[in-house]
Amino acid sequence: MKTKYIFITGGVVSSLGKGLTASSIGKLLEARGLKIAMLKLDPYLNVDPGTMNPFEHGEVYVTDDGAETDLDLGHYYRFTNSPLSKASNATTGQIYDTIIRRERRGDYLGKTVQVVPHVTDEIKKRILSCHEQDKNIDVVLVEIGGTVGDIESDPFLEAIRQFRLEHSQQCVNIHITYVPFLPAAKELKTKPTQHSVQMLRQIGIIPDIVICRCENPLEEGLKSKISLFCSVPKHRVIDLPDVKHSIYQVPLYLKEQGLDTELADLLDLKKRQAKLSDWEAMIESIKNPKGKVKVGIVGKYLEHADAYKSVFEALYHGAIKAGVRLEIHKVESDKIDSIEALKKECADCDGILIPGGFGSRGWEGMLTAARYCRENKVPCLGICLGMQVITVEFARNVLHLTNGNSTEIDLETTEPIISLLSEQENVKDLGGTMRLGAYPCQLKKGSLSYKAYKSTKISERHRHRYEFNNKYKELCEKNGLSIMGVEPDRNLCEIVEVQEHPWMVGVQFHPEFKSKPADPHPLFRDFIEAMIDG
Repeated sequence: MKTKYIFITGGVVSSLGKGLTASSIGKLLEARGLKIAMLKLDPYLNVDPGTMNPFEHGEVYVTDDGAETDLDLGHYYRFTNSPLSKASNATTGQIYDTIIRRERRGDYLGKTVQVVPHVTDEIKKRILSCHEQDKNIDVVLVEIGGTVGDIESDPFLEAIRQFRLEHSQQCVNIHITYVPFLPAAKELKTKPTQHSVQMLRQIGIIPDIVICRCENPLEEGLKSKISLFCSVPKHRVIDLPDVKHSIYQVPLYLKEQGLDTELADLLDLKKRQAKLSDWEAMIESIKNPKGKVKVGIVGKYLEHADAYKSVFEALYHGAIKAGVRLEIHKVESDKIDSIEALKKECADCDGILIPGGFGSRGWEGMLTAARYCRENKVPCLGICLGMQVITVEFARNVLHLTNGNSTEIDLETTEPIISLLSEQENVKDLGGTMRLGAYPCQLKKGSLSYKAYKSTKISERHRHRYEFNNKYKELCEKNGLSIMGVEPDRNLCEIVEVQEHPWMVGVQFHPEFKSKPADPHPLFRDFIEAMIDG
């Protein structure tokens, strides 16, 4: 079977959940025994989201090969087994950067370089490269970022129009739109969907399936109206209302709507039933929790819902495994100026997580949170910057190194507990130059981390410039802060654990990137268990 392609576009408004929908479709196809790959095409001019403020773009997701990508790749990972790498995300910035470098080298032999064909050809090349990540890929799902009508998206839409012309029997177009409910009129309006589909048709893209995001299921009459005005068969007008319990219900709802069967018919895929019994069992456990656990997150970017998306989801996965309902209490670290303020905020929290971040804002508030957890035996997980917070707090208040700090916060500190990686000292360009991607880690037997992983050898993904300064390793370990995981090649500290504490672990890497709802990351699983036991 030739590789098939599903192109997913969005209309009417942004934030419709294209990434979640694409991931759910991928889950359905895998449940039918198909092997998939997923690609996100982003229309912004940044080469990647690595230099973008989390308030601008949300979380930066990192792959094993060190690509800094759109957060939708996190959805792809959590829902599917798609290979994820640098070939799984492409931006307008990457496309133009590639073309301009070729032009400067003279690769185009003096030809005029234009959007069509040069930009569109490069986009099509990225689409084809996606299925080359692994052998025997049956279906590639391509999500086009942005909204139809945005000028930035036009080259991508033109590229997929051309691609379908060249591979007419291998492609399906799915268009996701919004059907708003007007409270004053007390009715749903299909006109925005009609206009959005008309704009697509003007470009030359005719959707095979229309998925309608809505607050409640659509009545048959509305589906008939959308079918008529959008020239899409009624059985291929799929409604996707807000789910009640969990985003992980979306694949089950789409299956009920028959979406996987429609795709199988359109693409001549293997006629199999989607097997989702394990997923259904997971949803039942979500609907019927045995108890509740409340975690405080003391971080820097909590005002943006997606800045810590993978962290929230990984906590949720741990709660699903434990059979409890998760409650997250967000605490802006720059508003914490004392232990008393932290106690007031987190008095009823079962544990505290200190996530990653960059810069000095909120640093002292996070140190306060770490001290509170250490002194009061509150379960605590520190991630990346959070691990550095745990070590600096320990140095200041246990080792009495009152000037203990990170050189990221104070370049002139006399006690650089955390310092810049040697290879980072002469770096000028910020984009793509951190320690990125998967690195090995050797664990000590008997540690909390070993208990979680049940292995001495692990691999985790990184995104940072600063490291624990091994000059302080012996002093820390003599006084109760143990280095329980190291990168073997350079002896870099990867995991710290506070001794004489029930569960206080800091990790330099980002475990949240490798957690799935049915297979929670070991550290998040055990963190949740520690909060329940505490």
